Amino acid sequence: MAYRVKTYSLREEAAESGTRYFISFKDGQGDYHELEVSEQFFIEFRQMERRNRNLLQWDERHREFSEVWDETLNRRALRLPKSIEELIIEQERSELFYRTIAALPEIQRWRFLLYYEYDYNYYEIAAMEHCTASSVGQSIIRAKEKIKAQMKKYLCP
Repeated sequence: MAYRVKTYSLREEAAESGTRYFISFKDGQGDYHELEVSEQFFIEFRQMERRNRNLLQWDERHREFSEVWDETLNRRALRLPKSIEELIIEQERSELFYRTIAALPEIQRWRFLLYYEYDYNYYEIAAMEHCTASSVGQSIIRAKEKIKAQMKKYLCP
């Protein structure tokens, strides 16, 4: 990897007056430079190098080196993606379902949608319509039977 190549070097030099610290590098024109830096700066630079090295090693451990193809992704998937045929059939089935609901009488359609789409119970629907819960339940059951019969007619030849 390109960012692993160091464009500088760090150097310590022990002298009688104490330890001196240097950073050497080449600039954009290819000229070589060497700068003397403080001990604190040198230590911070070394720590930065160590953090970068640890980060690179972490990346190496967690990178996936195998080729990722649709087949390998599908093998790992919790749910396999649907084929085009399945998507088309599902779309047609849902269109038929909504057309069948639309063909119901208004009161049955209204009660059916309140019960199944909006999660109202029989008593709440009955309170809205000022009728009994049993009549609401019977209406919903009849609507459900009509929908099943219509769907069977088209889906099960």
